Amino acid sequence: MSFGQQPPPQPQWAPAPQPPVPPRPGWARKRIAIPAAGVLLLVGVGIGAAGGEDGSSKTATAKATVTVTATPAELAADEPAPEVTVTETVTSKPTKKAEPKVATIPGDGTFVVGTDIKAGTYKSAGPADSVIPNCYWARLKSTSGDFDDIITNNNASGPTTVTISASDGAFQTTGCKEWKKVS
Repeated sequence: MSFGQQPPPQPQWAPAPQPPVPPRPGWARKRIAIPAAGVLLLVGVGIGAAGGEDGSSKTATAKATVTVTATPAELAADEPAPEVTVTETVTSKPTKKAEPKVATIPGDGTFVVGTDIKAGTYKSAGPADSVIPNCYWARLKSTSGDFDDIITNNNASGPTTVTISASDGAFQTTGCKEWKKVS
């Protein structure tokens, strides 16, 4: 190639044409929508079966009206069809608030009064077998963890007794043997 001549043209490579993408068939969307609808239905049934949010005792009354019309074979040719109205009243049984079922408290944890444990007087044999021979307990206003929530507390080295009031928010215990309700 001499000066002033242009180089020969280079071939241009273009990508191969792609066929158009067909739209997703309707059944592909249904594979997702139908199970999702089933899950939402089950969640709704579960919420409905659970009842009220606060778990309080409520009585529900429902009335249903049913209208029954006689068939043409049961009627004479010149009689109008009689209507029978039946009213049915359905009353559901009241639900009870869940009561704590245990009369003991394990040696470690924070327990909500009225939900996890019942109010009353509890006794522990003292510290559990551990490196630190102390049994710490505290009656609390709430479970926020604030220092001001402590109503009263103790760090016992032997058997101990505590009375938990119904107005207490929670009871905290660490390093103690099991607490048994005595009254």
